[in-house]
Amino acid sequence: MKYFFLLKKTIPFFFLVLLFSCASRKDMIYYQDIDNLGSQQKSNSYEIKIQPDDLLMISVYAEDPEIAKSFSLNVSTGLTSVASKGSVYLVDANGSIDFPTLGKMKVSGLTRTEVLDLLDAKISRYIKKPIISLSISNFKVSVQGEVGKPGTYPILSERITLIEALSMAGDLTVFGKRDNILIIREIDGVKSFNRVDITKAGFMNSPFYYLAQNDVVYVEPNQNKINVAAINPSTGLIFSVLSILFTLTTLIITTIK
Repeated sequence: MKYFFLLKKTIPFFFLVLLFSCASRKDMIYYQDIDNLGSQQKSNSYEIKIQPDDLLMISVYAEDPEIAKSFSLNVSTGLTSVASKGSVYLVDANGSIDFPTLGKMKVSGLTRTEVLDLLDAKISRYIKKPIISLSISNFKVSVQGEVGKPGTYPILSERITLIEALSMAGDLTVFGKRDNILIIREIDGVKSFNRVDITKAGFMNSPFYYLAQNDVVYVEPNQNKINVAAINPSTGLIFSVLSILFTLTTLIITTIK
């Protein structure tokens, strides 16, 4: 009987070992060919572009604070805003913001630097050597699928890499497919679907190494996870049936003896 109980307990263990034994180093390790890229790599130049629905935090400073106030929503519209932090402007569906004194300005499709240059050129007509700051206050990315902490993450800076986003989300689980990560990006109302292989170091030269605002990163499950999902509903039943069969077989053998 003791051999029967030992066999009964080891069946699930060996079943799981067989299930996960197909995982290999090439499926799990990041940057596998990084030595082939050389000891130094020049960083990609990347700057995000303003899109509709972005919230732009813009501040204008001058030697005379009273003159600068005419370029703040606090004065021109009466909307509440913290003057020291600047005013928040929503980029409308047409890609424009309504800026005090200057009126409607098309900013969609421009980089942060280009918007700053545009503002500087216009405001300099009224203020000598203005100081202008601009940031996207609703910059966020979403990470889904086989990661430790799926969710939507606000980004304080305007430059985040795919690896940084995955790290914020607790990195990939052992079930995450590392060679086929999906990045969904929307630009001017057009969605694109892009695949990235982080097991190959060359992805760092990809246009999707740096993420844009509102990007969605999806890590799909590998075959092991799919296998687990497929057997989970019936695993308990299978083991129960096997246990009953072993029990009946043992009782019959014992009775015959």
